Amino acid sequence: MTDRIIAVNSNCYHGYSIEEAIAGIRAAGFHYIELTATKGWTEHVFPDQSFQRLLEVKDKLDEAGLIPFAMSGHTNLMDTARIPDFVKNIRLAHFFGARYIVSSVGEAHLKDNAVASNAVVAEHIRGFLPYLEKYDMILVLEVHGDHGTGAILKEIVNLVDSDRVRINYDTANAIFYGDVDVVQDLGACMDRVGYIHLKDKAGGRKEWDFPALGKGYVPFPELFAMLDKAENRCPFSIEIEFTAAGPKDLAEVNQAVLDSARYLKEHGFVL
Repeated sequence: MTDRIIAVNSNCYHGYSIEEAIAGIRAAGFHYIELTATKGWTEHVFPDQSFQRLLEVKDKLDEAGLIPFAMSGHTNLMDTARIPDFVKNIRLAHFFGARYIVSSVGEAHLKDNAVASNAVVAEHIRGFLPYLEKYDMILVLEVHGDHGTGAILKEIVNLVDSDRVRINYDTANAIFYGDVDVVQDLGACMDRVGYIHLKDKAGGRKEWDFPALGKGYVPFPELFAMLDKAENRCPFSIEIEFTAAGPKDLAEVNQAVLDSARYLKEHGFVL
């Protein structure tokens, strides 16, 4: 289980600085980070930050020995007015040396409020292929919102038909948004999964409660066994979003990241 990137999403530190995220993730023993650049939510890095500021973050990462291999650049990909924003996020991810950019599809509604077909969604996604090619990036579409199951995203990814577009399977979002059995759902889309947000789920299925790994009811050992059997070595990125009230302080976030590291090591993973 050593040949897999295991990262922490800096979004675990929503409400805290990127410096605090870097310190906590490194202290827990991780070597990889997914930087978050989500407009209006967690802007740990963002295209409108000064070049000097971005260089400061890059230097901090280097000093900590953390590799920014991915960036969460969530944008509504179905909103043509937001296309320039996402292209900037692709370029920003490239600046940091990231190989992966993460986004959900976004609200897939047409002007008459009809839900856009998967074919229309795929056509929008294909529009980003030239940029992904130019910057040698892989776009991983997150299980989220209207596209809350791996099965739905597999249809879209199949229609896009490019190795540069894969599924980011979020193990808790599939429960929260998709209300599915994650074992069955992951199994059905396994061949298109190129990235996984390891996120646990506690409380009711529709309750915002995403604790440290091992503190909820997502059947991770079964999912790990499935991935091994399928020889799927895609990267893992840990995401902890706590309850709707959020963590009480920075120490709680750091402890949750540490607990998640311990959980993975107990299951045979090397960070």
